[in-house]
Amino acid sequence: MKFELQHTDPQTSARAGKITTDHGEILTPIFMPVGTVGSVKGLHFRDVADDARAQIILGNTYHLYLRPGREVLQAAGGLHKFNGWTRPILTDSGGFQVFSLSQNRKFSEEGVTFRSHIDGSKHLFTPENVVDTQRIIGSDIMMALDECPPGEADYAYAKKSLDMTMRWLRRGIKHFDETEPLYGHSQTFFPIVQGAAHRELRTRAANEVAEMGREGNAIGGLAVGEPTEKMYEMVELVNGILPTDRPRYLMGVGTPVNLLENIALGVDMFDCVMPTRNGRNGMIFTSEGIINLRNEKWKMDFSPLDPNGTSFVDSAYSRAYVRHLFVANEMLGALIASEHNIAFYLNLVGQARQHIIAGDFREWKEMMVKKLVVRL
Repeated sequence: MKFELQHTDPQTSARAGKITTDHGEILTPIFMPVGTVGSVKGLHFRDVADDARAQIILGNTYHLYLRPGREVLQAAGGLHKFNGWTRPILTDSGGFQVFSLSQNRKFSEEGVTFRSHIDGSKHLFTPENVVDTQRIIGSDIMMALDECPPGEADYAYAKKSLDMTMRWLRRGIKHFDETEPLYGHSQTFFPIVQGAAHRELRTRAANEVAEMGREGNAIGGLAVGEPTEKMYEMVELVNGILPTDRPRYLMGVGTPVNLLENIALGVDMFDCVMPTRNGRNGMIFTSEGIINLRNEKWKMDFSPLDPNGTSFVDSAYSRAYVRHLFVANEMLGALIASEHNIAFYLNLVGQARQHIIAGDFREWKEMMVKKLVVRL
């Protein structure tokens, strides 16, 4: 993987760059639709790639490991061949899913033991076998195994967690460097900066990760319960330490406003389930604010979903029609709203890139933030 830093905003820390992988280029800042089990929930890849114009998707190692499983994925020749997505894929390590989904988990020096949320079967993730699983998945960018402490974790808990995460990281890097890709394309390995909401721990973790000199770096353990302003504080702190010539990936974040504020702080890559999850429940994000399509007020509104939208669904369907689909429990409503939201997120980061290059990102960002928080 290669990263070219192309532009920096003169008034903020926002950046525009280009990541080059064997499966294609990614122009940053970028949002990655979440393809939890190898699919972006409810959407055809032709719509994700052609209409929403996604350049990269994310897969979840935890879910793919459990189902369809490593044997199926390896027999298929990796996730790209299994699901037909030809562009880059990033996989997380499964650490967050173990933290959030498993009620019966145990962290130890060896790794994390957990029970499947599907059938209760017992499994072990280690820094090494998570690398092996991501080799089998064949993702272009893979993540290190980490523990994701809750946002309100106290210093003692967060320190103990970070100490173990950093020891796991060194083991993961060693194993990654001693193994090879399975399918003829290159893979890269991102460390994750943890440390909860504690400046001392985040500073230490960021310095140690920076010294490892990997091709890109991630920031994890934010948007997990801490106040939004604390998230921004931690991102600004960490990005002041991580190298400027490597992409920075903020994991699991967030709202459209979160994206713009973190782009201003120097983040290059994002993922979040919010566009599709909220879309399935009738909430869409637009250039003028947030719409709950189930509300009665849209019953006779025959205007487009977003008059300033760029996707096919924005102009093809009215608010009244999509509201009707939700009220009638017709699955097409959830699909249209999900596709719209994915396209909106990708258009938003694309506009951010254009304004970074033009040199007026800060003014545009401040104008957009005011609009994006409005509930219509």
